[in-house]
Amino acid sequence: MQGNTGNYISLYGKPYSCFAGNDYLGFASHPDVIQAAALALEKYGVNFSASRKTTGTSDIHLELERLLAEFKGQEAAVVFASGYMGNKLLFENLKGRYDAIFVDSMAHPSILDGIPRDLSNFSFYHHCDPDHLEKLLKKSKSNCPLIVTDGIFALTGEIAPLDQIYPLATIYNAILLVDDAHATGVLGKSGKGTPEHFNLGHAPGLYQSETMSKALGAYGGFIAADGALVQKIRSESAFYGASTALPPPLVAAGCTSVKLIGQQAELRETLMQNAELIRNGIKNLEFSTTGEGTPIVPLLFNNWQDAKSLSGYLKENGMIAPALDYPVKTGKFIVRITASSNHCSEQIENLLDTLKKWRNKHGRDNH
Repeated sequence: MQGNTGNYISLYGKPYSCFAGNDYLGFASHPDVIQAAALALEKYGVNFSASRKTTGTSDIHLELERLLAEFKGQEAAVVFASGYMGNKLLFENLKGRYDAIFVDSMAHPSILDGIPRDLSNFSFYHHCDPDHLEKLLKKSKSNCPLIVTDGIFALTGEIAPLDQIYPLATIYNAILLVDDAHATGVLGKSGKGTPEHFNLGHAPGLYQSETMSKALGAYGGFIAADGALVQKIRSESAFYGASTALPPPLVAAGCTSVKLIGQQAELRETLMQNAELIRNGIKNLEFSTTGEGTPIVPLLFNNWQDAKSLSGYLKENGMIAPALDYPVKTGKFIVRITASSNHCSEQIENLLDTLKKWRNKHGRDNH
């Protein structure tokens, strides 16, 4: 890439419509976010060059955590260097409150990497299948299970059925951990994520790990929760204590993005309208796809060659949508299309027209 990300990008000096990535609300190149980052760079420099527990905590870190806690309606929030580490932090700091883990079979790698190595009692339940989860919970001898799922699944665009999973957590005395990386800023009346989408905001025993690198357009992970858990992370986590604090421009960008979430709710509406236009058009073209009500619209193929062919054809016609070799869990190969609030109707029409031309040329046998 040459230049910033957005609904249009530049590759090797040529412009392309971009239907890739996760900048759902266009905040990564929003002028207010860029200005905030630039001002912070001038005021604070490039890096605080220290961990948060030594001399790496600044006034803007505290401001960002205050804004995130307020946005999520929680007592406190803690930010750290990478959203990928959020699940591991919660696994570690909830330890002692669970003795078995039940994970969605298509869970994000950060969930699998975060499972404590000394815990052997964990099981996979069928993808987005509360009935299978309940069967496993019934068979289990666990007194305090931990159920883990993505909120929006990054590849398939599906929303985890928390309205069915959370009642099971209540019945079986379980904690529920939701990786809400792709839902924060997207789902829910005010963009708080999957729990809000299902009217489960502030539900006891429900925790979210989140990132600022998707809809918020910045970078870094965060956890918003009760004050005791946040303090435990700050005081006991080796990762939090030994990693360098988030750089000033990213902190300032995060502050501005959180404010914009509240000020520009219409962006979420536009995002969902664009996603619905794309998804309905893809269905009308009889491509295989999954998910509803999210900005992730995958095209599913039975073989890798077709996925690569379509992705290449789109690029030849001035559009970027990556082909993903991910057959292990889904048994399918994916061209991942993502909507943005910045996409214009002309771009979407051009995308659907190009998909139609490819389909007419290649037929429907493998998708």
